[in-house]
Amino acid sequence: MDLPTLLAQPLALPSVPRVVALLMSALAAPEPDLRRVNQLFATDPALAARLLQEANRPAHGAHRQIAGVAEALALLDAGALRALVATSAVGTTSGSVPGMNLQQFWRYSVHTAKLARSLAGLVHHSPLAAYTAGLLHGLGELALHTADPRRMESINTLMRPLQVRRARLEQHLLGYSYAQVSAALAERWQLPEVVVDALRHHTLPLDNPSYEPLAGVLHLASWAARAREAGMGEREMAGSFPGEVGVVLGLDIDVVLQQDPIDWRVQPPDGEYV
Repeated sequence: MDLPTLLAQPLALPSVPRVVALLMSALAAPEPDLRRVNQLFATDPALAARLLQEANRPAHGAHRQIAGVAEALALLDAGALRALVATSAVGTTSGSVPGMNLQQFWRYSVHTAKLARSLAGLVHHSPLAAYTAGLLHGLGELALHTADPRRMESINTLMRPLQVRRARLEQHLLGYSYAQVSAALAERWQLPEVVVDALRHHTLPLDNPSYEPLAGVLHLASWAARAREAGMGEREMAGSFPGEVGVVLGLDIDVVLQQDPIDWRVQPPDGEYV
């Protein structure tokens, strides 16, 4: 399946069941706690994407493209938010998307977002855009598995979805990777160009003629989160660190790993990553 054909397929990207339930409860209050609502949307890639898509519609009258969850929430009332959450596709930890461990994917996405936000602050880039890029960058992988499960099953026998070199394998076998799918979806959702470019080029940030620092930040954040998910030790991580990208950004492996906000010895309870 080529990229235009894949993008033409109807996609219902799954949300975290617990997050959906907590949001419905929070939004039912006469005066919802916006800080809590913001936290919850920011832990669910699919819901955050739908929120940003809605906020960037011309009807809402934003004077610029909206890059973050908090900005989007300022444009929508509680009724619109309830309707958005109520119509979300709810996933489970297994089976909803063939070939994907959704619990791992949701955890990985939030970890990447948090790390991207921290790294962006070090290189004086927008932490808001970095968090959004980190949270949404893997949605193309869900789209691939939803639209073409048989093909992705055969690729998964060679390499699991969240391994460090996964994008390279997809590019070789498909002619594109999850990164191009994520970028195309973000472009369709009218997200800011800086986020779209970061999603499109983050797997090979230095190959982009118009180098976008956010792509480099996302590359390092994704590498660190994937390495942790793979259970890499210090020596293996040192050997796989994308040093060229680090040099361009002025970030070495020690600095990158020091920004990691996750205690990898402890799994978050009940699938909640706030």
